[in-house]
Amino acid sequence: LYPLHTALDVRCHFGAPWQLVHPGSSGAGIAPYHLIVKGSAVLDVGPHAGLALQAGDIVMFPRGDAHQLSVGDTAVALPLKAVPGNALLQELENGGPGAATDILCGEFRFREQGVDGGGLLAMLPPVVIVHSADLPEASSLRHLLSILQAEADRPRPGSGAILGHLASALFALLIRAWMAQSATLPGLFAVLAEHRLQAALQGMLAQPEAAWTLESLAASCHMSRATFARLFKQAAGATPAEVLAQLRMAQAARLLEQGQQAVGQVAELVGYQSEAAFNRAFKRQFGVGPGAYRKRGDPDGPGSAPSIA
Repeated sequence: LYPLHTALDVRCHFGAPWQLVHPGSSGAGIAPYHLIVKGSAVLDVGPHAGLALQAGDIVMFPRGDAHQLSVGDTAVALPLKAVPGNALLQELENGGPGAATDILCGEFRFREQGVDGGGLLAMLPPVVIVHSADLPEASSLRHLLSILQAEADRPRPGSGAILGHLASALFALLIRAWMAQSATLPGLFAVLAEHRLQAALQGMLAQPEAAWTLESLAASCHMSRATFARLFKQAAGATPAEVLAQLRMAQAARLLEQGQQAVGQVAELVGYQSEAAFNRAFKRQFGVGPGAYRKRGDPDGPGSAPSIA
């Protein structure tokens, strides 16, 4: 459930009016994010325009959508310039005369060697915004942001490693805060929010190839079969068997994209003893067989990792 690599690599110092245009991610499984450290910004992404952001806000783009942050009349915004001398983060400024905004920018990377976080990003909305200043449950997140800001402001020996570790923790705290402020949660996040079901879900995520049964999953949560099945269906909107099947298919898709195992090996790695049964299940999920999926090699097409809603 965590990124394989996290980058925090750009620090922005802007004076109004300014405009920061992000072209979007170059591939699936890369989620850009921005931390508003000081001042304010207006976010435009897809059909959503004029979303107001304030200091303490964090915005993440799980599907890597192109977006724009700005303040004031962008038609007269001064061009952005790189500031030399900081070996830790790339610094951008525009020298604008108006109100100041400071932003930290980075990426969560889930696709490394064919891995995309078990379809996690596909389960999130296109834009995730957390208003940490207004969220009592986000105290840990606010403390982390303060430390990130301090390390970025005053680079010292070891600051690069510290920023890397802190940015990795940022994802977990960001998702926790988002779950706390959301009225409704999709799919696996709804199960994660139900503490009584976490042991079963974590088991399936860690070992989707295991021979899980309703009995063993219920036992991991210290529940009866009937109680576990009822709570799981209420939270996920799907049965444990349906969720397990989709997790297995997501893992199979990643292994096929990676291209290091034969189809029969992939079938065994995701818990299928019969290659024929695996082929049928994969085609039901993705619309094409495993061989055709691998040849297509298009992680952004209809064969991408599914969302469990």
